[in-house]
Amino acid sequence: MVTATAEWYGREIVAARGDGDEIAEVAALMGRYCDGEEAAFHALYARVAPRLLGYLRGLVRDRATADDLLQLTFLKAHEARAAYVRGADPLPWLYTIAHRTALDELRRQGRARARFVDEPGPADEPRATLDGAAEAAPVVEERLSEETAAALATLPESQREALLLTHVHGRSHAEAAEIAGTTPGAIKLRAHRAYVTLRKLLGARKESA
Repeated sequence: MVTATAEWYGREIVAARGDGDEIAEVAALMGRYCDGEEAAFHALYARVAPRLLGYLRGLVRDRATADDLLQLTFLKAHEARAAYVRGADPLPWLYTIAHRTALDELRRQGRARARFVDEPGPADEPRATLDGAAEAAPVVEERLSEETAAALATLPESQREALLLTHVHGRSHAEAAEIAGTTPGAIKLRAHRAYVTLRKLLGARKESA
């Protein structure tokens, strides 16, 4: 079981929290983007989209849905960019938008399942950048093995998001609490419970293999 834990942290989880220089660079890109610089948006997208997509995939557990939510997250960020505090690390702000967008989708899915009606949905629309140009889905490096992702998917939603934010995406307890709309203490407790459960699941699967 200890071995499984060490492997999970050492090999499967890649923390995404940047150092001070990286935060300053991303903040500068965000500021230039808010000023209307198209190249800054593309550079910002390349830096942060893989992280946001990884978080969204962990929440909704479906690649296609996560791709759509990523595009919607950036659209909402574009519409709300005037609210961004210049010079601040934009990642917590972007994570908050992504988090709320994912929750809206999960609630919508819950309502759809409750109706027990197979209704045809609208046709898929091509993705586009904020300037309207066609945009291909980003290529994201897979950070979790299928085994780890499957185990993660069995956790309660609140525990899963706490673990994803703090251990996978490197957010502090305070930042994760702001994103999830709760307290740092609650995030710490949820992440710990998720870690303990996940360690047991991975250990049991390793022993049965």
